Amino acid sequence: MYYTYMLRCKDNSLYTGITTDLQRRLKEHKEKGEKTAKYTLTHNAIKMEIAWKCENRVLASKLEFQLKKLTKKQKEELIKNSQLLNKFLANKIECDLYKKAE
Repeated sequence: MYYTYMLRCKDNSLYTGITTDLQRRLKEHKEKGEKTAKYTLTHNAIKMEIAWKCENRVLASKLEFQLKKLTKKQKEELIKNSQLLNKFLANKIECDLYKKAE
């Protein structure tokens, strides 16, 4: 199982990434160790906003790529309502392959 996630940073920016373990990955971002993304080293991740689960790394990467293309406003709307994934990305990926992670 893979996850595509969005983190909120201290400066209110959003970081998007993929992982197989959401709790571990958030901890890595917060602790700023060797596995921390360059972006979160300087932007200070504070919380996991939303995540989707899918079968494999290829699917997770496809969603990550498309999410990174969205505007900040669209990302904020998606965080408030995960059902908007289909609205924003239906013509780009198979949205039915992704389920919101609990």
